[in-house]
Amino acid sequence: MAEKLLDVQNLKKHFPIKGGVLSKTVGYVYAVDGISFFLNKGETLGLVGESGCGKSTTGRLILRLIDMTAGAIHFEGKNISHLSKHDMRGLRKDMQIIFQDPYASLNPRMTVGKIVGEPFRIHHVAKGRRNHERVAELLEKVGLHPDHSKRYPHEFSGGQRQRIGIARALALNPKLIVADEPVSALDVSIQAQVINLLQDLKQEFDLSYLFIAHDLSVVEYMSDRVAVMYLGKIVELAPSDVLYREPKHPYTQALLSAVPIPNPRNEKKRQILEGDVPSPINPPKGCHFHTRCIYRTEECSQFEPECVDVGGGHFVACPVRAGGNFIQTDRGSKT
Repeated sequence: MAEKLLDVQNLKKHFPIKGGVLSKTVGYVYAVDGISFFLNKGETLGLVGESGCGKSTTGRLILRLIDMTAGAIHFEGKNISHLSKHDMRGLRKDMQIIFQDPYASLNPRMTVGKIVGEPFRIHHVAKGRRNHERVAELLEKVGLHPDHSKRYPHEFSGGQRQRIGIARALALNPKLIVADEPVSALDVSIQAQVINLLQDLKQEFDLSYLFIAHDLSVVEYMSDRVAVMYLGKIVELAPSDVLYREPKHPYTQALLSAVPIPNPRNEKKRQILEGDVPSPINPPKGCHFHTRCIYRTEECSQFEPECVDVGGGHFVACPVRAGGNFIQTDRGSKT
């Protein structure tokens, strides 16, 4: 039986909106609105959805880069939801992140050697000559030359800068890496190289990935399981092959129908969604997706759907299409 590395329960992040002369809270942005999932050791969990659905916020919440509104995060069985900054510092070695923008995430005033070697200095792992040796080893692992350690980030291409970010994330031999759209800012010709590098490093270092992306083809290639987010909620979660073969939630079906097919003769029917994504400031009551769903019923607009297992670890939050129940919620309470 697989061992859980990460367990997230009912995670929420509601950003307050300030207004008026006294800057009182006049509302909330429901960025992440009660999601639950787990990640096994050595597994890659893909997290997909439209821009603004809460994917990146989820990754930052897990790493405790921002504080949660409610919920619980367990890492290796330990509740890290409310650990102090001092206690979290010891866990930073085991939890790292690869950022979306490979240039903005690197300090332009520091050489590559100092950027990659900084984790060693902060955590007192390696000094002096040993630090330089470890930096050289890491640069070679990600496909760069050790002499590159003397250069600055602006002297590299986008793909090379992302390799530097990956080397920095690997420095302390982490167990979990949150990859926040690591290839979306790269040229298509470079994306495949970086994706294959991440796969190789996963096997070599026994890593677990939370792979955040909006490119469904990339997620299918990378992930063992995939979670689909819509407006702060997880609407479907399943093994990758099952989700892509038999999507059950209407939103997942619409997403997959939009994936281009190289062969024009194998044209498939597209599902065009109605309207626009509602505002996370005032999400619809009941099922967040009901305003755009062709299968909606009266209950969908009144009650929140329960995310149920329809078999084989395939979870779906749509009673109309996959069975299950609706649950009553109270939007008025801020927990």
